[in-house]
Amino acid sequence: MFAQDLSDISQMLQELEQIAQIVEQRLDQHETRGHTLTLKVKFSDYHQITRSRTMLAPISELSTIFEIAKALFESIDLENRSIRLLGISLQHLRQL
Repeated sequence: MFAQDLSDISQMLQELEQIAQIVEQRLDQHETRGHTLTLKVKFSDYHQITRSRTMLAPISELSTIFEIAKALFESIDLENRSIRLLGISLQHLRQL
């Protein structure tokens, strides 16, 4: 959750990239890769949506995590709403 709701798209994408970095660090720390990336978006009115994409190849690199998360984010119609929370998770995990 952000200290203040985000309303600027460039700021949202910057936060999304920072979250992607954290996800990559955790994957490396646990020597794990995932196949399904899920993006979670919670708006200032507490309405929440998720979008997922499953890949054939395991997801582990920052550039891939951010690229998929950004594409999912851009597919969402923000309708000029502010965002309270962004999250990225990976499922269908596999150890190296």
